[in-house]
Amino acid sequence: MNNGMEADLERLDAFAAANREAYDGADPFPHTKIDNFVHREVLEGVLAEVEAADREGWSDMDDRYQKKSALNSTRQMGPKTRALIQFLNGQEVIMFLEKLTGIEGLVPDPFLAGGGLHQLRQGGFLGVHADFNFQKHMRLDRRINLLLYLNKDWEEEWGGNIELWDTSMKHCVKRYAPLFNRCVIFNTTDKSFHGNPQPVTAPDGRVRRSIAMYYYTNGRPEGEVSDAHMTLFQYRPGEASAKDKARRFVKRLTPPIVTDWIESRRN
Repeated sequence: MNNGMEADLERLDAFAAANREAYDGADPFPHTKIDNFVHREVLEGVLAEVEAADREGWSDMDDRYQKKSALNSTRQMGPKTRALIQFLNGQEVIMFLEKLTGIEGLVPDPFLAGGGLHQLRQGGFLGVHADFNFQKHMRLDRRINLLLYLNKDWEEEWGGNIELWDTSMKHCVKRYAPLFNRCVIFNTTDKSFHGNPQPVTAPDGRVRRSIAMYYYTNGRPEGEVSDAHMTLFQYRPGEASAKDKARRFVKRLTPPIVTDWIESRRN
């Protein structure tokens, strides 16, 4: 990809070298935040395409856990958006991520399973969760998320901030506003709880937009291995309703072989 992206690569390589240790030791799980991730004019062009796009190809998710829209078909995206996604899935960014995270053998996902363009309109949110851990089509383990935000002049009180929670789901440890050209990168495991649970309340019908890219490896460290699962949504303190509590009580009384079968059918 041209458009002066090479200068960004030199800066990112230097960032990876300087922040490798800080990334690994970040609380509550390995992550980092990088502002001005790509050249501003590159993202300006992408934003213009996304704003002008119609609704064809978008998927809407609206339930108790989330209210958002997503598009992962590159055929429905503009040329600048496709070019940026190809760059984010390309050799240079993969090498940067390996240097930053220390995870070798990263593989991008050309299918953008669960990724691509995401939008949250008024009232939109995504509950705190751990991500699905296995890409069935490529048969690979999910290891890294890269989220790039497209929101100009976004105010934190408008909601939609990404939150990183501790493993006990008692505290939000870090919170980042989804500012234009801000990138948040983090390891994904069964305990990397994150989301944007505060509903969007931006004025004038403004939409919270982002690009989500996921990276995989063939296998993962022994301490992170678990059965393949879909998204694991979590309750924040005081969030579970009486109905949910009753459901969890029934689950505790149900033999594991039955609950495992139900979960497999749901997935």
